[in-house]
Amino acid sequence: MKNLAVKVQRFLKSEDGPTAVEYAVMLALIVIVCLVSIQAIGTNANATFDTIADQLGAGT
Repeated sequence: MKNLAVKVQRFLKSEDGPTAVEYAVMLALIVIVCLVSIQAIGTNANATFDTIADQLGAGT
């Protein structure tokens, strides 16, 4: 148990911890932006295909 406490103390003192957290936050933000963009593109594509399908259906 003492070994774990020493490792935690060493981790808190090191500079790698905050850097890893910053990278994790940046990665999370990038993933969120990508998901929102993909959803917007999908919605626009779906609307376009629906419009084309309606026009093709009206012609027959």
